[in-house]
Order: sequence, then C-alpha cells, then structure tokens
Amino acid sequence: MHADLLAPLDLAFWNIESDLHPMHLGALGVFSAHSPTAGAHAADLLAARAAAVPGLRMRIRDVWQPLAFGGAARETAPDFDPLDHVRLHAPTDDFHAVAGRLMQRPLERGRPPWEAHVLPGEDGISFAVLFKFHHALADGLRALKLAAGVLDPLDLPERAPRPIEPPRTLPALPDVRKVPELVRGALSDVGRALDIGASVALSALGVSSSAALRSTPTGTRSIAGVDLDIDDVHRVRKAVGGTVNDVLIAVVAGALRRWLEERGDPTEGVAPRALIPVSKRRPRTVAPQGNRLSGYLIRLPVDDPDPLARLDRVRTAMVRNKDAGPNRGAGAVALLADHVPALGHRLGGPLVGQAARLWFDILVTSVPLPGLGLRLGGHPLTAVYPLAPLAPGQSLAVAISTYRNQVHYGLVADAAAVPDLDVLARAVTDEVDSLIEVCDP
Repeated sequence: MHADLLAPLDLAFWNIESDLHPMHLGALGVFSAHSPTAGAHAADLLAARAAAVPGLRMRIRDVWQPLAFGGAARETAPDFDPLDHVRLHAPTDDFHAVAGRLMQRPLERGRPPWEAHVLPGEDGISFAVLFKFHHALADGLRALKLAAGVLDPLDLPERAPRPIEPPRTLPALPDVRKVPELVRGALSDVGRALDIGASVALSALGVSSSAALRSTPTGTRSIAGVDLDIDDVHRVRKAVGGTVNDVLIAVVAGALRRWLEERGDPTEGVAPRALIPVSKRRPRTVAPQGNRLSGYLIRLPVDDPDPLARLDRVRTAMVRNKDAGPNRGAGAVALLADHVPALGHRLGGPLVGQAARLWFDILVTSVPLPGLGLRLGGHPLTAVYPLAPLAPGQSLAVAISTYRNQVHYGLVADAAAVPDLDVLARAVTDEVDSLIEVCDP
C-alpha cells in the first residue's frame, strides 16, 4: 500500500488539533438551483465523483519506524466509502448558521479527513455545499484542487505536463561526502531560526490588542459571509495606490474598529497582530505534497480613526514585509516546523497550539480561486466563502476569496465569545462604503 510521510508543517497541524480546536479548512459554496431536488442530485454527484479523486481516498496513520518515529503518513484507505463523507441535510433558510454548527465538529481521524455537506435551500432555487478538509490533508490551494475534482469538469486547453513532486519517504542516512555542505546548511538554518525567534519576541513587545479577540475555548463556532463588488475595491486601490490585498486587509482593520465601538469596547492604542499566510508552493507542480506556508505579521491599525490613514499604515507594513521576504520575521514561524523532529511535533503539538495567541491575535488569509465559472450538476456556483481554522485562545479568523467579480469574506468565530458576528459582518460593508466615500467624494 502506497504511503508518503507528512511534511513537517502538515504533521504540526495534525498534532495541534484538539476537540475544541479542530484544524480543518472549510469553504461554503452557494449554487443557484433549477429545481427543489437540485441539492439531492448534487449530493449524489459528489459521492459518485469522490471515488475517482485519489486525494480524497487518503487517510493519515501514525508512523513508528526508527527514522520517522512519531511521524505520520498519508495512505490510501482500503475501505474508503464516499457515503461516509458526503451528507445531505434538511432544507434550510440560513446556510451560514448550519455551516457554523458543522464547522465546530472535528473530522474523524480514522478515515480520510474530509467531508462535503449539502444544504438544500428552503427557497427551492439554491443550495450550498460546505467542504471541510483537514489542514494536514490540504492547504488552501490543494483543497481547491480536491474540491474541483468533484465539480463539473471544465473544458480547458491542454497544457504541457508539469513536474510531479516526489513523495516524502523515510529519510536515508547522509552521504559522508556531503557533511560539510550539511553543516553549512544547518548553521544557516540556526541563524534563520534565531532571527525568526527574535522577531517574534520583539513583535510581542508593547502589544495592545482587545479582549474581544481573545477567548476561553468553548468549541462552538459561528460563521458569517460578506459580499463586496471587486470594482469598489479597485476604485479604492486606484485612488490611493497599493494592492488589492492591502485594501482588503485595511477593511478588516476598519471593520474591527467599528465592531469594537458598537460593543462599547475601547479602541485607543489597539493594534492587534494579524498573521497573513504566504504560500511558498511552487506554482507549476502537478501534485504538490504538503503545506508550503510562511507568513507576514502586521499590526492592524484599529486605533486609527482615519480610514485612509489605516490603509496607508497597512500598505507600509506589507511593503516592509515583502522587502524582507517570507523567510524572515515573526510571520515565518511556520518555517521552523521543518527543523523539529517528528516526535517533537507529536509531544509538543498541544503546547504549540496554546502558544498561537502569543504569536498573533487574528488570522487574515486570502484564498485564490479560478476566474472561470464553476458548476455542480449544471448549477452555477454564485458565491464561495472560505473558512479558516480558529487558533486556541482566539475568537476570530478571517478568510477572503475573489470569485467572478465578487470578493467574499468568510468570518469564523467562537460562537460563545462573539455572539454578535453579524455586527462585524455589517461593519465590513460599512468600511468599504466609507473608503469609497473618502476616495471618491
């Protein structure tokens, strides 16, 4: 039976997980429907197609061999049954409410760690599909590839074949002739680790966040979605400069300020640390194995009352991060996973998870989506809300995608700590309106 070792960061995600903090990604896709039975038909299609997608048949098992002691590997599940993973639910008039409850349930670790939940709409003209993929199985890009495998095929022009990354196998003993080179590499890695560690320590100095962004874990989840017109985002970008991503991050900062003010919470001096993941995956690889992530860490200028000043501060921070590169700075902590032995991940996973709140206060991540229209059973996908896992001790995570001229924000919260997630969702829209107003009075 074929098996390949989890990459170090995948192994970290596998071991960080707890019942209160499941480490799965999610995406809530909304489809327009031609009939009230479209949802049931979609569930049948998903189950039928899943059997033909090799990545969806992969389970994760522990490895206790000497050179990978305490690790884990992906292997094909011999008893894979798509019906264990695709579920049809009762009609609902609130996709997000149902998806929030489903997101709080951990995936079953003994079988391939993914699920697809089909939610028919009570209106009879729409349905939604909530995809859940464990972060050890897929990062955002690979999750997109796996989900695309069960959607309707696209008629795309053929491309030249791309290289396939070899699977991670049990490590061999080093060639003694390469010892000097290995020593130099190890010293370079130590230097980078010290640089990252020092940056993390400095980032924690003078941190002023908000109690609203921290919580005692309850295991509950709620989600909310926000739709923006990409043309509005471009209007702001063209008026003030920077990138689309700068604008989208600044919108999060402004929305947090509005939300805290409506709660009656203080905003003076509040500048929470946002982790902005950065993919290091090689783009022309057919079968990428494992997460390839680094990140940037920036302070969200929640304390600044001026929308344009907030955007300028975000843009300046992102330029500084990009100049330094994704291999350095406090946001690059994920790269250190490569230098931790497998047993260290297994034993230290719970401690690493608890340390997330010392590293950053909120996750803000972007998930790229194809510009082509996607369909399931002929029914067009009209919106897709990416959903990020929630780190221990944190109450909010934000994921953003752009699809078919729309920007979709997926907000994930600890439901007990943030009972007013709808207020934050509304604040996202209000912040964009405010930026447009000051940019184009």
